[in-house]
Amino acid sequence: MRAFHGQLSDNQPIRRTLSEKQKQLRDLKETLASMKSHTAPALRESVRKRIAQLEAELTAAPALKSSPDNRAQRTTARTEEGPRRPRSRIRSDLTG
Repeated sequence: MRAFHGQLSDNQPIRRTLSEKQKQLRDLKETLASMKSHTAPALRESVRKRIAQLEAELTAAPALKSSPDNRAQRTTARTEEGPRRPRSRIRSDLTG
């Protein structure tokens, strides 16, 4: 079965809100703190790396939201593309 545009199986990152990122950061810090001494170093390092990424995203997030230039660019890009329309789905069993 094929995926249609926008479906979660399109191999695209999941977009999270600011509060979801904060919750994920708290959970990862708790996970890192509760890891046993015999936990694999690669696993411990990957959790630390993800914590660093989330902290960087959270510190950059307020700057991105408050920038009026960024909002203007997004709205201009949308109007240039034209209105969004859903893609029609063709059922293979009817075309047959």
